[in-house]
Amino acid sequence: MMNMPTVGEAEKLIEEKLGGWFDVVISHIPNFIVAIVIALVFSILARYAGKLMKNVLRRSLDSTQIADLMASIFKVIVLCIGLFIALDFVGLKGTVTSLLAGAGIVGLAIGFAFQDMTENLIAGIAMGIRKPFKAGDVIETDDVFGSIHSINLRNTLIESFYGQLILVPNKVLFRNVLKNYTTLGVRRIEVPVGISYGDDIEKAKEVIVDKINEFDFVIRKDETAVYAEGFGDSSINLLVWFWIKYPGEPDFMTVRHKGVVAVKQALDEADISIPFPIRTLDFGIKGGEKLDAMISDKISQQSANKKGGNNTDASQGE
Repeated sequence: MMNMPTVGEAEKLIEEKLGGWFDVVISHIPNFIVAIVIALVFSILARYAGKLMKNVLRRSLDSTQIADLMASIFKVIVLCIGLFIALDFVGLKGTVTSLLAGAGIVGLAIGFAFQDMTENLIAGIAMGIRKPFKAGDVIETDDVFGSIHSINLRNTLIESFYGQLILVPNKVLFRNVLKNYTTLGVRRIEVPVGISYGDDIEKAKEVIVDKINEFDFVIRKDETAVYAEGFGDSSINLLVWFWIKYPGEPDFMTVRHKGVVAVKQALDEADISIPFPIRTLDFGIKGGEKLDAMISDKISQQSANKKGGNNTDASQGE
C-alpha cells in the first residue's frame, strides 16, 4: 500500500517545483526580452516594408487590388519570420516546427476545399503581373467578345457588344487563347465580294483599291489590297483588305458598312457586275447540251416537219 505524503512533504515538494520553475523563468528573462525586441523590430519592419512594396507594386501593376494583396502577403511573411526567430530564441524550436507543420496542413486543406477560388486567385495575380489586358481593351476568348469593364482578383467583368455584362473567371482567361484587339491599336477589315467570270480581275482590283483609299479613316493605304480568293459557283471570289485604327472613330461596324458600300459603288462605276447564283441545266449525256439549245432544236425540227407535211399535202392535191 502506497504511503500518502504528509502536508509538510507536499508543501516542500510544491516549493521545490515552483522554485525550479522560477529559476528557469529568471534565467530566461534576458531571452524573453530579446525575443520581444525581435518581435517589435520585425513588426515595425513589416509595416514599412509592406508600405514600400505596395507603392512599388501599384506603380508596376494596373490592378490596385493585386498590388495590395501581394503587399499584405509580403507583410505577413516578414511578421512570421520575426515570430519564428523570436520563438526559436527562447528555446521553443519545437513550437516553431509544429507551427510550420500545422500551417502547411491547414494551407493544404484550404487549397483542396477552395480549389476553384484559389485557382482563380492565382490566375488573377499572374495576369496582374503579365498584364495581357487592361480596362477598356477589346478582347476575345472562349466565345466571349467585348471590352474589359473591370478586373478583380477572382474574375473579370466584360461588356459584350450586345450590351451584356459577362463575368468571366480569371482561370478561363489564363488558360485559353486570348485575342487582344487593342494592344497594337490597328485592325484589318475584310470584305468578301464576287465578280462575274466575264469581268477583268485586275481592273476590279484597281477600282476597289482606289475607292477604299479615299476614306480618311483608312491607314496604311499602301497595304490596301484585293486578292482573288478562288472560283465560286457563279463568280470569281475576291477578298478586300484594308487597315483602320482600332478602337477609334468611326467604329468597326460603321467602317465595315462603308467598306461594303464603297466596293459596290466602285464595281458599279466600272461596269463590273456582282452576280447572284446562276444555275445552267445540261441535258446531254456527255455534257454540252443546254436547255435553250434543245428547245431551239426542237422548235426547228417541228417547223421542218410541219413544212414537210404541207409540201406532201400539196403534192397529193395535184
